[in-house]
Amino acid sequence: MALTEQQLAWIDENPFVGIVTDLRPDGSLHSTVVWVDVAGGKVGFNTAVGRAKERYLRNDPRIALIVVDPGNSYKWVSISGRVEFTEDGSDAQIDKLAKKYLNADTYPFRNDTEVRVSVWIDADKVDSSGFE
Repeated sequence: MALTEQQLAWIDENPFVGIVTDLRPDGSLHSTVVWVDVAGGKVGFNTAVGRAKERYLRNDPRIALIVVDPGNSYKWVSISGRVEFTEDGSDAQIDKLAKKYLNADTYPFRNDTEVRVSVWIDADKVDSSGFE
């Protein structure tokens, strides 16, 4: 299922964080806050190899993400599906997200020992509120 152009633009243009929920190996839920990106009609985020969400999603690629307008809790987009990973462009992506969320030209928390990875969601289901 694809997101609408309106939903994609809203996510792309606003520095609203998302909440990602994935599954731990024991099947319990794990939720974290992420900076959200849009490219090629997909929604994604950036993390580092070895972090919990990256490990859990490599083990089980099922994911749910919700982005809520902090000024209007009745406007939101929820996406569930499966993820794909790529390291290509992930360093540029984290800098793009730093600009969106921190107005910084580069990601200030960069750790040269980490490998950044982009995580893109192949949406199976999209729900939303506040869109026509």
